[in-house]
Amino acid sequence: MSQFLLRLEHLSCTRDGRSLFGDLDLTLSQGECLELRGPNGSGKSTLLRAIAGLYPDIQGTISTSDCLYWGHRLGLNGLLTAEENLRWYQTLQPGTVDLAAALERVGMRGYERVPCHRMSAGQQRRIALARLLVCDSTLWLLDEPFTALDSQGQEMARQLIFEHVQRDGAVVCATHQPLALEGARLMDLAAGQNPGPASPEAIMALEKEVAKKEAEDHGVHER
Repeated sequence: MSQFLLRLEHLSCTRDGRSLFGDLDLTLSQGECLELRGPNGSGKSTLLRAIAGLYPDIQGTISTSDCLYWGHRLGLNGLLTAEENLRWYQTLQPGTVDLAAALERVGMRGYERVPCHRMSAGQQRRIALARLLVCDSTLWLLDEPFTALDSQGQEMARQLIFEHVQRDGAVVCATHQPLALEGARLMDLAAGQNPGPASPEAIMALEKEVAKKEAEDHGVHER
């Protein structure tokens, strides 16, 4: 029987006199992925921060396993090298994956000793992706992980999420770009929906959206 890694009970949040979400109930178990959808300002980032313990102004109960939170900011020190940033993260959240292997996996081999401020936005994003590999947290909280990544980088991020779920981890991912992960559960905060499994029709629509986005990205890079 799968163990739950996240449980929300009657979770509500009001900010600036406006209700972002209310009476949310969720149990996320090993091997599950939840995709948060909704327009800007619908509460996706606030919900992730609340789960990570970074936003206390909520009502309800949050129970969670050890989690790794990746927000809009990359959390990289530009003066440190890629290797130094990842080693610092491992002191906070120990992991068993070799740093060099993690950098190679995200296509950044050879950048171990390059200060992060000398990298492009996409390269810095890849270094942040490597953080997912060097920490052993079972629950990933990801806020727009595809930002600044090209189509190849986006596919790599999807693969990392898929592999983490396959290893009995769990993922909550806020994104405007669909994960297109079979079996993922969807929650639309704008519609006030509690999460349920994605229907075959929803999965097909998301896959078409991904294919369209990748075709557009490919056209931009060719030009």
